Amino acid sequence: MKCTQYFSFIRQRPDRAIIKEKWILDTIKKPVKIEIQSDGRQRKWKFIEGAGKYLRVILLEDGETVHNAFFDRNFKEEGK
Repeated sequence: MKCTQYFSFIRQRPDRAIIKEKWILDTIKKPVKIEIQSDGRQRKWKFIEGAGKYLRVILLEDGETVHNAFFDRNFKEEGK
């Protein structure tokens, strides 16, 4: 998995260290929602059963380099 130096650093925080690489890859491959930011970065969300929360993954413009990943407490899936 490609990631930025920022993500490598921030991933060491206790609240981020619990996020499994498998969850990040699943979110990238099968998101429930995708948004493109004005700077070209992609936001992707997926509900993670093992955590009981939605994970948000931010990718760079290339669509594969992870810049950030965190549990999004405010995300609500449309239609649910």
